Amino acid sequence: MKYRVRNEVKSLAKYVAGKPIEEVKRELGISKVVKLASNENPLGCSPKVIETIKSTLTDVNMYPDASSYEFKKLLSEKLNVNKDMIFCGAGSDSLINVLCTTILDKDDESIMPELTFPRYESNTLLMGAKPVKIPMKNNYLDLEAMVNAITDKTKIIWFCNPNNPTGSMFTAKEFNNIVDKIPEDILIIMDEAYCEYVISSEYPNSIELLKKYPNIIILRTFSKAYGLASLRFGYGIAREEIVDYLNRVINAFDTNLFAQKSAVAALNDEGFLEKVKQYNYNQREYLSIQFEKMGLEYVKSEANFILVNVKGDDKPIHEYLLKHGYIIRPGFLLGIPGFIRVSIGTEEENKEFCKLLFLAIQERDLKV
Repeated sequence: MKYRVRNEVKSLAKYVAGKPIEEVKRELGISKVVKLASNENPLGCSPKVIETIKSTLTDVNMYPDASSYEFKKLLSEKLNVNKDMIFCGAGSDSLINVLCTTILDKDDESIMPELTFPRYESNTLLMGAKPVKIPMKNNYLDLEAMVNAITDKTKIIWFCNPNNPTGSMFTAKEFNNIVDKIPEDILIIMDEAYCEYVISSEYPNSIELLKKYPNIIILRTFSKAYGLASLRFGYGIAREEIVDYLNRVINAFDTNLFAQKSAVAALNDEGFLEKVKQYNYNQREYLSIQFEKMGLEYVKSEANFILVNVKGDDKPIHEYLLKHGYIIRPGFLLGIPGFIRVSIGTEEENKEFCKLLFLAIQERDLKV
């Protein structure tokens, strides 16, 4: 049968997600699998979230609050923004789709780094618009080149900070040098999915920037540092005028009851978030030192993962690690052959991974 599917959908590539642990176990016939491919939180979520989920189970037959009022009220108090400036969705993925659906027309242009979160490109293409991909500069966003690519057709410019998959960060000074060059009718999307992990004091204060630049939209998620990946909850902050339009596109019950309640519980446990941030920093430093001992170059990360140059073909490295039960994100899937991206795991997992990586490189190089 011939289905009358939109041409934009026909030509769209499928997103390749990391393999689930159970699938890898079945395929390889092994009992232990460690997933270091999806940038998940090895410490899990706040105990307060677990308690909240248990107490919410009796309400599973009820629709959630379509406005996410409780969450918006709490977040507005913590960030000192009007609650009408907050919009919510089922993770950043959902909000990226909403932004593109709301803003992009056919043949519009959407500027993004060449190496970044792939959903910017796929959602741009879905709307029949053109993704304008700007080459990286030593694995960092080339902010100047991105701004120079603006044309009359540009409607959105995407800044992922820290950037995925590189982990690299641009500073407040670097952003301030270019932001005034962006016309006010172009939306500046600041995707800060990994902002809670940032240690650097030079990180841009996007909330303050929004006060000066009404075309800024901030995206954040509870999937990473807060450990709520399976619940799918993300939020954005923007001026009320644009939020009004976005809310017309967001599905009425996009965020479920458990996600909303859990996000509130997670926000209220600042001690857990600080523990996550410190743990991540310590383990990121540990892995960085191990890579240096192996003579491997890596991109300085401000996120919960590190992009490592494995000095050659990354496919045999990926296969060796997978055979030993360790799932990482290989560069050939990311569009950067010769690299691997590894998420920060538990202390034990990180130590075992480093041992296996060393052996994997040795085995590969012996075969060359």
